[in-house]
Amino acid sequence: MIKVDFFTDDKGLLLGFDMYGHAEYDEHGQDIVCAAVSSAAYLTINMISEIIKIPADINVKNTGGMYLKIKEDYANLCRDILLGFKLHMLNLEEQYPQNITVNYMEV
Repeated sequence: MIKVDFFTDDKGLLLGFDMYGHAEYDEHGQDIVCAAVSSAAYLTINMISEIIKIPADINVKNTGGMYLKIKEDYANLCRDILLGFKLHMLNLEEQYPQNITVNYMEV
């Protein structure tokens, strides 16, 4: 199962995510859940770090996991991007509840 943990501040603003695990929906190279999640995560990371140039702690792991965390000072600038990613993950969780789960962690 893919797990996506969203980081929030004490006001509920999104500060990033940690994504890890395997969807196990289909075999490697054929897994549409994994492809959807990975593509959306890469888009989110690239939008924040390369397009709007927000400094972020980013780690793309060899195991397929991804991590992104921004400072609270940048939460409003990244709000819409992170909300869009969260909405996409929640929709995938609804469609594939055996393959992805979304959680929240206050940091």
